[in-house]
Amino acid sequence: MELKPGERIDDLQLDGLYILQKKDGFRFGMDAVLLADFTRTRPRERIADLGTGTGILPLLLSHQQPDTQFEAIELQPDMADMAGRSVELNGLSDRIHVHAMDLRQAPEAFGYEKFHAVVCNPPYGKQNGTLKSQTETVSLARHEQDTSIGEIVKSAGTLLRTMGRLTMVFPAPRFLELCDELRRCRLEPKRVRMVCAKLEKPPYLVLVESMKNARPGLHWMPPLVVYDPQGRETPEIERIYHKG
Repeated sequence: MELKPGERIDDLQLDGLYILQKKDGFRFGMDAVLLADFTRTRPRERIADLGTGTGILPLLLSHQQPDTQFEAIELQPDMADMAGRSVELNGLSDRIHVHAMDLRQAPEAFGYEKFHAVVCNPPYGKQNGTLKSQTETVSLARHEQDTSIGEIVKSAGTLLRTMGRLTMVFPAPRFLELCDELRRCRLEPKRVRMVCAKLEKPPYLVLVESMKNARPGLHWMPPLVVYDPQGRETPEIERIYHKG
C-alpha cells in the first residue's frame, strides 16, 4: 500500500493487524485499547463506532467475533480515508465500513434502533473548558467542538435497539455528567470500571457500559490499575496488550 506524506504503518501485535497513522497527527492511545478490552461483542451483531478516528476500535473488536459488522463514523475526511485504507490493508472491508460524516446524522443514515451495540471514545475536553490543541485534527479528536457529549449520547441512543449496549471511555471527573446524559436518553449504566494510574491514585478514566431501556442496577468492577508501585505495567495491562 502506498503511504501518503506523513503516514506510517503500525503493527497492532494482534493477529497480524496493522493500522495507518500520521507521525505528527492524532494517534490512538491506551484508552482505546482499554475500551476495546472492556467492550463485549456477540456473534452476528451490528455495531456502530461514533468518532472512529483512525479506525482502531473496529480493528481491535473484529478480533473478538468473526461475523460482527461495523459502521465506523468519522467527521474528518482525512482520518476517515486513513481508517478506510487500514480496513483494506487488513482485508476487513466486508465487515468494517467507514463513513466520513457527522455522527449526529448516523440515525437517519443507518436507521433508528437498528444496532445491537455502539462504542465511542469521545473527545474528553469540555466545550469552552480546555485549551485547544495545536492542530485542527488533534483538536477535533480531543475536544468537544460543536458536538457535545449530550449529542453523542443522544445519537447512540437513537441508533440502539432496546437492550442494546453503549460502551464508552470518559474522564472520571466527568462521570456524573456522563450518567446524567445517558439516563436522559434512556440508557441505564450497567457496568462501570475505574482506571487508575497506580493503586493509591484517584481514577482518571472510567469505562462504562449502559443498556437501552434497562432497569436500574449498577455493577462496579474492580479498578483497573495501570502501573505497580515500581512503575511497571501490571499483569492485567500486560494481558490487555497481549504481552502476558
